[in-house]
Amino acid sequence: MRWMVISCLLMLVAACDAPTTGGGATARPGFNPDAAARNFVQVIQRVEPVAERECRARTRRNCDFKIVVDDRPGQQPNAFQTEDRSGRPVIAFTISLIADARSQDELAFILGHEAAHHIAGHLRSSRQNASIGAQILGSAVQASGGSNAQVEAAARVGAQVGVLRYSQRFELEADSLGAVITRRAGFDPVKGAKFFDRIPDPGNSFLNTHPPTAQRQATVRKVDAQLRGAQ
Repeated sequence: MRWMVISCLLMLVAACDAPTTGGGATARPGFNPDAAARNFVQVIQRVEPVAERECRARTRRNCDFKIVVDDRPGQQPNAFQTEDRSGRPVIAFTISLIADARSQDELAFILGHEAAHHIAGHLRSSRQNASIGAQILGSAVQASGGSNAQVEAAARVGAQVGVLRYSQRFELEADSLGAVITRRAGFDPVKGAKFFDRIPDPGNSFLNTHPPTAQRQATVRKVDAQLRGAQ
């Protein structure tokens, strides 16, 4: 399956003469689709076995990562972790993210970060938090005599609050473990985290799902310094 994904990636990226990074923007100057495909394949080959090894050492979850490319047109640069129906962890990269990456270090760190979400069980924890939040707020509105529509609306808000409550902590945890995976795969996580410099800084608001850029990069630098000091 991994080689099928890699073959599809090579065909998809090489076929895109002018990938977009969202909003109809053309690819960055000097972008080479063949080089981007090769970089990504090389990163997969080095990072995936390290991520699976770390997964097996830290959890009893399914550690057989499936890495796919989201080739839907017009997608913003993005990567995300999910699971298929059998519980197998899936990590997806949009073509625009692969095109936007400036180095293998960035691709490796992003892959390590997404793998870390699975290893730490963040997806399942987020689902549980959403369920608890929905139940608490929905029940409160129901107890106060709210209508069915009001209860449903409250449950939706409660689910969102439940997810937001821990999302920033989860991101920092994934940054930390992602830095470990990146370094152990032979890449530089500090250079990889420079990818954050090119995305909007979410600031330090409770309503943001991601922590401030400076905090994320400081976390990566700290973990990497500890790893290099232990060598």
